[in-house]
Amino acid sequence: MADILKTIESELPRGVVSSTIFEGANIIVYTTDSAFFKNGDAAIKDVVNTIKKRIELRADKSLLLSQDETEKKVREIIPKESELTQIIFDPQRSTLILETKRPGLAIGKGGFLLKEIKHATMWTPQVQRSAAIQSKITDKIREVLYQDNSYRKKFLNNIGEKIYQGWNPEKIEEWVRITALGGGRQVGRSCFLLQTPISKILIDCGVDVSSSDKNKYPYLEVPEFDLSIIDAVIVSHAHLDHSGLVPYLYRMGYKGPVYMTAPTRDISALMALDFIGVAYKQAVAPLFKSTDIRNMVKHSISLNYCEVTDITPDVRITLYNAGHTLGSAMIHFNIGNGLHNYVYSGDIKFGKSRSLEAATSYFPRIETLQLESTYGGKDCNYPPRKESEDELINFVNEVISSGGKVLLPELGTGHAQEKMLILEDAMKTGRISKVPIYIDGMIWDINAIHTAYPDFLSASVRNQIFQDNNPFISDVFKRVGSQHERKEVIEGGPCIVIATSGMLVGGASVEYLKNFAENENNLLILSCYQGPGSVGRQLQEGAKMVKIEDNGSMKTINVNMKVELINGLSPHSGRNELMNYIRNMNPKPKRIIVNHGEISKCLDLASSLYKANRVETNVPRGLETLRLR
Repeated sequence: MADILKTIESELPRGVVSSTIFEGANIIVYTTDSAFFKNGDAAIKDVVNTIKKRIELRADKSLLLSQDETEKKVREIIPKESELTQIIFDPQRSTLILETKRPGLAIGKGGFLLKEIKHATMWTPQVQRSAAIQSKITDKIREVLYQDNSYRKKFLNNIGEKIYQGWNPEKIEEWVRITALGGGRQVGRSCFLLQTPISKILIDCGVDVSSSDKNKYPYLEVPEFDLSIIDAVIVSHAHLDHSGLVPYLYRMGYKGPVYMTAPTRDISALMALDFIGVAYKQAVAPLFKSTDIRNMVKHSISLNYCEVTDITPDVRITLYNAGHTLGSAMIHFNIGNGLHNYVYSGDIKFGKSRSLEAATSYFPRIETLQLESTYGGKDCNYPPRKESEDELINFVNEVISSGGKVLLPELGTGHAQEKMLILEDAMKTGRISKVPIYIDGMIWDINAIHTAYPDFLSASVRNQIFQDNNPFISDVFKRVGSQHERKEVIEGGPCIVIATSGMLVGGASVEYLKNFAENENNLLILSCYQGPGSVGRQLQEGAKMVKIEDNGSMKTINVNMKVELINGLSPHSGRNELMNYIRNMNPKPKRIIVNHGEISKCLDLASSLYKANRVETNVPRGLETLRLR
């Protein structure tokens, strides 16, 4: 560590460096020389070529123009057409964040406007897109990350010191192990512990929202799991079965980093807040508090797709698009400088959807792949997406024409937005009669987060947003934001309701089910995974009576409404897509670990992959450990 900082200082002109500090895996050089700050990029580039690490040059605090004067300068330089909405100052790191609805206009051709700001104010500007829909959660997260941030500066430096503390593979026997703390032969509570002789990394930490307390949470009491020596947590995506327990880790004393994409960070925080709210509604003490969610955000490090970063002395990661939900990522681990390459795929969709591009199938190197099997069984071959969309539209038209209501219980992120895009397009093109499409639950807030990160969306939706034709703010959608508005929907005429939760376990969808269930003209459409024991699974299997929670007690309701299942719209890959994914992978893995599926589907997919590819397959149970190298 000391050597790398000394090398940097020795390679730069004498007297220009005031301090050198780590910012995670990156290195920041601060200077009190204004001329060097404005013109020192070439010298920094030469040092980068020498040490092969990312280095950024920033001005020392003593050089910074005052915040009032800086804001005035910024507003003079940035064109009004960029629609600058907010300027956030981070004086601890000499940076300022420009939030704008049109980032390209704020950046300028070749970044010349940002360079002009930099030279005029000595601050280092960064640009973020403002959400097209006001998002309180995104605003709060950015406030936590950037304001009064001496703690975060110190935190990021500590991470860098650990990463660069030195590692000599010649002095130790190298090995790699993975332990299933949750998600082995089960959908839900995904959690895996990756271990090397010097690194302990937790991959995902979720809950099974449909399960009993006994099987709801990962096995965190096992001897090999010691929170005090965990180096990093990585979250593949924001669904509760992968991210729901991360704030609990901070409640229990974890103070290390959590790596994820920016959309995953924002949506995970929102989902965690909703998790607390659901607990209170069920008269149960929540596992964590909002302060723990704030701690999670404060310790987060967001990465873009294809961005390579060291996270420990012997582990480097790169995130790739998983095609599953906004910001969902496959995590590529380069362990021991090429000793072993392991890809944790999380949940994937190897097929283009309306909102997302298909999952990445190319990696620089790979020996071990970990693959989901949610729909990996032989009976999980689904029709083409176009047929499933047509089926959805036909069901809706049939019910609307008979004066009924359509209820789509959805996961707040991914599922809901996909249905919105399908229905919005069908209504605009006249394929569905014009009736209100009501959005209830946290979906609206998650829509706002989608509009803040269009670079993570499909090319077609991204282009619509850039051309001021944002489908998420179409006038066909009506937000339901209160009990009074919900009552109006229930008592009103034909409509479509998209509401959380997808398994009908708590959330707004249960309220609509209570009121829609007895009317045979109404329709319930199930299109996402229904966990064993959930109300959704019972209805999927044909139940005509179900028990649901009503004001703290269980109430039995008769289900006369029609219930239809559409599997072809899932953001998970079906069996054929999973098999095709392996066929299309480049390079091919030498081992495949199958998880995140019911037992029969895990075993079935593993057997089929072995027969088709002659590759070793493993299906670990909970608490099992596999040696990867």
